Amino acid sequence: MIRDCNVIAIDGTHASGKSTLVHALTAHYRRAGINAVAMPEPARSSPYMEDVVLRGNGEFDLPAEIDVFAAQLRAQVRLARNHRLLIADKTIINVLAYARMLLDGTDPHTADVLDAMETFCRAWAHTYDMVLFTHDRYDQPSDAFRRKVDGMQDTAATTLHELYRALAVPVHDIPLNLETAARVEWIAGRVAETYPIGAG
Repeated sequence: MIRDCNVIAIDGTHASGKSTLVHALTAHYRRAGINAVAMPEPARSSPYMEDVVLRGNGEFDLPAEIDVFAAQLRAQVRLARNHRLLIADKTIINVLAYARMLLDGTDPHTADVLDAMETFCRAWAHTYDMVLFTHDRYDQPSDAFRRKVDGMQDTAATTLHELYRALAVPVHDIPLNLETAARVEWIAGRVAETYPIGAG
């Protein structure tokens, strides 16, 4: 929780339906009269990622990953400011997981920065009231952002779960092969068991 805003994060690998689910879940809570907001994936508006992914300029590097890390944090803090419930498209721990996969951890400077990011994640993890993980995968070959990391889903899922365990963050696995409406209903049920999120 940030101030009086509950934070629910939908995590998973790329092409797992996170964004669709974030918006559907936000709509569900808004219909219930709850002041909810969806937090989109900040990486998609990063000028660094646009250069690498859309224009083919360079590779993923430390400044690009730091930009996404900072944007994820900034978006979460700012959106939580005036809302009762924030539905986040992934966590800052997800950003760290991908940074660890994409960057050269044998470089001493890079390793130091990645370790500092992990230390921050450990301190920040308590702000997520609930993290839900989707294991579904959807084919979307037209998405340039996803093509760049195509074929890394298994590695990403393993890395993410290892990080969550290392940081002692509980993760709820969303059942596989549910339609969006059923996923929303399942999540809302888990949330209702834990957090009395009321209208306002």
